[in-house]
Amino acid sequence: MPQARRRAFFVSDRTGITSETLGESLIEQFDGLKLKRSTYPYVDSTDKAHGLVQIINRSAEEDELRPIVFASIANQEVAEIIQTANALHIGFFDVFLNRLEKELGMEARHSVRSRVHNLERYDARMEAVNFSLNHDDGMSEKNLEDADVILMGVSRSGKTPTCLYLALQYGIRAANYPLTPDDLDTTDLPRMVKNHKHKLFGLTIQPERLHDIRQERRPDSRYANLNTCRNEVADAQAMFRRHNIPFTNTTHKSVEELAVAIMQECKLKRRF
Repeated sequence: MPQARRRAFFVSDRTGITSETLGESLIEQFDGLKLKRSTYPYVDSTDKAHGLVQIINRSAEEDELRPIVFASIANQEVAEIIQTANALHIGFFDVFLNRLEKELGMEARHSVRSRVHNLERYDARMEAVNFSLNHDDGMSEKNLEDADVILMGVSRSGKTPTCLYLALQYGIRAANYPLTPDDLDTTDLPRMVKNHKHKLFGLTIQPERLHDIRQERRPDSRYANLNTCRNEVADAQAMFRRHNIPFTNTTHKSVEELAVAIMQECKLKRRF
């Protein structure tokens, strides 16, 4: 039976993204489980580790339940201190590094290295992010021919976050174009993207979900009206089908899932 008071600590000697991502993937397997989440990034010294152990132990005492600790810590000394806490400890480095060391017949460094040690990869990522920002919401058609993919969809269908995720995670130069009512009134593709049809990928969304999103942005406006949302979504999907543009529904997909689907459909390759 789910424990409503149980706490989860996501701990890392870096940003905490790895421990959060892997930990959340495990938590999702338990329907109805409610947790109080806390993330502690950059626990990269013994002093910080000892301080965190005190916090975890205090939590266990107050809740009368052992917390769950999801840890991605490369430094063995720091990791061993965290393991002394009164908690269920799941260490991702412990699980994977030990097995790799045995298989490869060599010892891992067990130390943190800056992510910017590969300047070529870092530059590719930053270039892609800048490209996506400069080509957000049809802002500019300059150098649009350099785009790897151009996402097209009605306002608030998920174009911008997906573009930025593609840029950050894969180094993909992703532009996006918002379909306006004027664009949807015609049978032709918008002028700005017409010559780049082979790079287009459409995003659609359930009208009810679109209505909720727009309602938060502009309450009770024509823009947020459910009938407006239904008409725009229907017209956008008709455009995609008319011009044989691949598209996907963003309603129940995370940005990670959307990015993977686009990479596969458009046969894009990671730049780093």
